[in-house]
Amino acid sequence: MGLKAASYELGRPVGEMGNPARGAGRTGAFHPMVVNDAVLALLRPKPDLAQLASEPAHVFAAAQAAVDAPDGLGTIASYATEVALPATGTWSNPGRGGAQADIVITSPEDGVPLLFAEIDNCYESAQVLAAKIDKYMRFGQRKVKDADGKERPMWCTRWWAPDGRHGDQPHPPLLLVFNRVGPRNPDTVIAQLAELTQRHWQGTAYDDFHMYDGKLPIVLTGMKQLQEHGPAGAIFRRFGRPHNQALLEAIGNPRREANDARQQAEYAAREREYKEQLRRAAAQQKAEREARRPVCASCGTRFTDERWEAAQVTDWGTPKDSHPHLCDACKQRVVVAGGGQAAGKQEHQEQERGGAEQQNFQREARRPVCTGFVGL
Repeated sequence: MGLKAASYELGRPVGEMGNPARGAGRTGAFHPMVVNDAVLALLRPKPDLAQLASEPAHVFAAAQAAVDAPDGLGTIASYATEVALPATGTWSNPGRGGAQADIVITSPEDGVPLLFAEIDNCYESAQVLAAKIDKYMRFGQRKVKDADGKERPMWCTRWWAPDGRHGDQPHPPLLLVFNRVGPRNPDTVIAQLAELTQRHWQGTAYDDFHMYDGKLPIVLTGMKQLQEHGPAGAIFRRFGRPHNQALLEAIGNPRREANDARQQAEYAAREREYKEQLRRAAAQQKAEREARRPVCASCGTRFTDERWEAAQVTDWGTPKDSHPHLCDACKQRVVVAGGGQAAGKQEHQEQERGGAEQQNFQREARRPVCTGFVGL
């Protein structure tokens, strides 16, 4: 009934609400209540101060502190509990060997596309927890055919996550929250658990970072720390790392991000330097070309590109420009002036030729003719 009521409030199908908490009646529902506490610690809902104006001062102060505290992850719709992760079978009818996530968090707007969470009340041994992690690993490795017929990890058919880098695509991370109420020392259990599951979480070293292709990121924290600081606090320790981090850093790969950013900056700097070299080379070529540009021998004007090209010696059979040392304007004046002189010279030559022809005609008309052989 609780799941049905929750599905109505959240607008989800009942099948996406998870399963009833097993053994709740035998244990007084202690574990499910701790799961709820973990959800609230991660969600960190903000009270409406307008509705608390009439409350006592200490109540209002506590509410104000909650409002001023760092935000949590997502909304209540971002959380699902008791979700089956089948290593065999289907989503609706899971088979044996799969995991049962206490909490599934989907808040991509906050940088957490998909996060599984397990709550441990310090009653279970490291070996039992390692067996659970084996089940998470089997689920992460399972592939099925999607609606388009392509084979994908099974979790990708239900939840969204951004595409990982080629060669560095880990499985969705797992958060272990230790609630220290049982008899086991979590520090001892954690040390043993890290050794038992090393093959699942240990990455491959590259320069100053690691890659986690096909690995399961495992992050740990304590319930009291989670309730006090929330996901923004540096209270999360990832297996294989020496220091605590905020949740987003712990489930991510900040050293890889820093390395990528550094390489990108170096590439951008090289690209800028190369472009600057090209610019300087082009400027030098332009200056050298301008230094070689001819100057008009008449007016001193530099040739245009078109005039410079026309004045140069061309291929065989093509005559050279008639005035290669003059600009277009000066060449035009010389050509016009030279054309008038040529026309006058031609007219004078024609007049002389015409007078000579007339003289020759008159001379021919006066030429004597022989009369001695008229009858022959």
